[in-house]
Amino acid sequence: MTGDLMRVAYATAPGTPGRRNEDFVIAGPDWVVVLDGATAPAGVESGCVHDVPWLVARLAAALARGLVLDRGASLQDILGGAIGATMKAHVDTCDLANPDSPSSTVAMLRRRGESVDYLVLCDSPVVLATGDGGVEVVHDDRTEHLPGGRPYSFELVRSTRNRPGGFWVASTDPGAAHEALTGSVAASDLDGALVLTDGVTRLVEWFGYSWETLRRVAEEQGPARLISLVREEEGKTVVPRPGKPHDDATAAWVSFAE
Repeated sequence: MTGDLMRVAYATAPGTPGRRNEDFVIAGPDWVVVLDGATAPAGVESGCVHDVPWLVARLAAALARGLVLDRGASLQDILGGAIGATMKAHVDTCDLANPDSPSSTVAMLRRRGESVDYLVLCDSPVVLATGDGGVEVVHDDRTEHLPGGRPYSFELVRSTRNRPGGFWVASTDPGAAHEALTGSVAASDLDGALVLTDGVTRLVEWFGYSWETLRRVAEEQGPARLISLVREEEGKTVVPRPGKPHDDATAAWVSFAE
């Protein structure tokens, strides 16, 4: 997708062929949004009649609407409004007070004139590609620092989700938007940016790749190559830590036009 100021290429794939993808990616001429949906473990009542793909699709649509129509708004305000709109879409059918309601990470990038704005909520990072070949990683790692250390119990995750001292996701609290990591950088300082879900960042966190390598691969071979690398590593390596052997994976590479 090409606009006057930035170009976006993206790829996304489910963890298991034939299963629905709980990631979502959507882009416009000067913005991109990446989401990674999550739901309660099997057997836990979420209070919601909808599945995770329903949630991320509606959250993505609400974010796109805000990014297109409220161009002067902050990314936090756009996200807060989108969470509220998504809640409104199922408040009559679902128990939004249930602490196990489906949720999503959020990563957004937007160019406005000579500035590039970013927002990261939970563990879908934005990787800024600087002009010297380096990277600056914006990663909300609060899920890595919950009390007591890993492995986390279900009760711990439930009690710390969208709570001070815990971690924050897009679910049933519009206020979570204002807990996101945000910032702006000069577009002239960047060659591009990566926006990722943790199905791709396991290349770094599990398989020993550097962020610089991810940048180089996306820039030279495209974001789909990152996903194929993940599948290659998953196929030849025992998964080194608790987690899904194969996860939904999404990567967007953004380049900035002069």
